[in-house]
Amino acid sequence: MPPDPVEPDVRRRLIEVAADLLSEEGPAALSARRLARDAGTSTMAVYTHFGGMPALVRAVVAEGFQRLYDRVAAVAVTDDPVADLVASAAAYRENALADPHLYSVMFGSASLGEYRLREEELEVGLAAFAQLVALVERAMAAGAIRRGDPEPVAAQFWTALHGFVVLEIADFYSMLDDPETQVLQPMLAHLLASLS
Repeated sequence: MPPDPVEPDVRRRLIEVAADLLSEEGPAALSARRLARDAGTSTMAVYTHFGGMPALVRAVVAEGFQRLYDRVAAVAVTDDPVADLVASAAAYRENALADPHLYSVMFGSASLGEYRLREEELEVGLAAFAQLVALVERAMAAGAIRRGDPEPVAAQFWTALHGFVVLEIADFYSMLDDPETQVLQPMLAHLLASLS
C-alpha cells in the first residue's frame, strides 16, 4: 500500500486503532505493520505522522484527555454551581462511555508497557483536572460547599467519578437499570453534602 501522509483522517484513525489495541491486547500488540493494516494505511504513515510508536502512544493519551476537556468545557454554565459540577460529571461519564478504549489507555487501565508519557502529555490531563478545580472553586465561592483548598476536594470528586466510570465500563453495574441515577448521582450528592 503506498504512503498516504496527506490523507486528513489518517492520523485520527491511527490514534483510534492504537487505543483499541492497547486496551484490548496491551502494548505488545502495537506494531507499525498491525496499526497500518487495521487503520487501512501504510506503515510509513505511523512514522510520517508521529515519528514512531512511543510518540503515537503519547498522542493517544493526549487525544483522550483533550476529548475529555472539550466534553466538560461544552457543559453550559448556570446559576447553580453544584448542578454544574454534577452536569460536568455526567459529561465526563459520557466521554468515557463514548471512547472506553481510549479512556482505559488514558488512565493506565490498559498498560503502556515501555512507553512513558512526557510532561507535555501529562499537562493535558492536568488541564482536565484544573477544569474540575475551577468548578469546585466556584461552588465554594457561592457558599454551596465549605471553603477550603479546592484541589483536594476536586481530587475526591474525580476519584469517586473515575471509580464509578471504570466499574461501569467493566460492566459491574449490569444488574442495575440505571447506574447513573442509582449510583453515580447519589454518590456525588453524598460527597457534596458532606462538604457543605
